[in-house]
Amino acid sequence: MYFITLSRQLGTKGTEIAKLVAKELHYDFYDTEAIEKKAGEMGFLDDIRKVDDKPPSPLKQLFSWQTETCLEHLYTVIYDLSRYGNAVVLGRGGNMLFRPIPHALHVRVIASHEKRVQNLLEKVYRRETAVMIMEKSDQERSSFIRFAFNRDWGDPELYDMVLNMDNMTVRSAADTILRAARLRESQCPSRDGMSPLNLMELTAKVKAALANAGFPSNYASPFVNAPGKVRLTGIVHDPREKLAAEMTALKVEGVESVENRIQIAGS
Repeated sequence: MYFITLSRQLGTKGTEIAKLVAKELHYDFYDTEAIEKKAGEMGFLDDIRKVDDKPPSPLKQLFSWQTETCLEHLYTVIYDLSRYGNAVVLGRGGNMLFRPIPHALHVRVIASHEKRVQNLLEKVYRRETAVMIMEKSDQERSSFIRFAFNRDWGDPELYDMVLNMDNMTVRSAADTILRAARLRESQCPSRDGMSPLNLMELTAKVKAALANAGFPSNYASPFVNAPGKVRLTGIVHDPREKLAAEMTALKVEGVESVENRIQIAGS
């Protein structure tokens, strides 16, 4: 399986590029609409709308178990969608979520401030409105990546390719990505991509269940290194909490066994 993740600044026509790439390669395309549709089917729609490409409010961040549950539900939805095959994933920290997947191509699309404003003026009537929308989007997307992954959204090291749209068209940008994707396909024949996806999806499900039960990752952290096998680490205050965390993980669909390495504080 092959995946292309595309991160874009608002006003760079990154969405148009992503759609064209998906069409040319006959890949599935996952944007807000596709992710929300799947989230609705899975019962997670309210949760993912709280964190979809934007961080929760500072007040909500105080209740870390709630925000962690929402994030893990978002990851679960994206991983579940990816089971269907080759795909282009737009935004949502896809470059971070799919980093362990072999043959994933991570692209970022940028442009100068003025170029972005001019592009946005094609959709809105006033320059002041365009600038306000653009700055709000930058702040939200940057804050989301910092909150969810503790990384800098603009760090070029997070991407295989950074395209500056100041002197490129949607067609030329898409062609550049297509050449890179096809070269990667020819040099790296696809192996089964489901195994790492399954492990990452199960990890997200267990994290969400633990956080929802009052065990955020700073108390109990799961690690899945084989299908159905979960190892728990962390520190709790009471042996009953250690057992409760283990039982919570065991109830998650797909979990077959739990190795409980959680330590008891002070023991």
